[in-house]
Amino acid sequence: MRALLLTWALVASALILSAAQSRAQQAPPAFDDHAQLQDPRLQTRFERITKELRCLVCQNESIADSNVDLAADLRRQVREMLVAGRSDDAIFKFMTDRYGEFVRFAPPLTAKTALIWGAPFFVLLLGGLIIYRVVRQRSRMPIDE
Repeated sequence: MRALLLTWALVASALILSAAQSRAQQAPPAFDDHAQLQDPRLQTRFERITKELRCLVCQNESIADSNVDLAADLRRQVREMLVAGRSDDAIFKFMTDRYGEFVRFAPPLTAKTALIWGAPFFVLLLGGLIIYRVVRQRSRMPIDE
């Protein structure tokens, strides 16, 4: 029994030490994605664009607010495209082509998004029309006594 406890203690301590060692070997990111751009206009565009793009991991945060590695990569990509001279529309098109319309907090109005936003109102209107017709038909029926 004593040998079994000693074995478990050794295994547990080895696991703890290996976890601590692997955590200590992680290198810091080579790129500071929160660093300011030299041009204030580019920095303003960078901040606006990163606030309008959704973090695909967090889903309720923008990539500007998220600390996830994917958000850092997306911020780096946006920065590189801005420095390369790409327009805001080109950056949004690249992101939506790559990750889908979900990546945008406020997707542009298209037939697809109009259908998504308009469907609940249409269903509500249709339900009201059905209720109105049913009530009207029942009011015309004779009362059984």
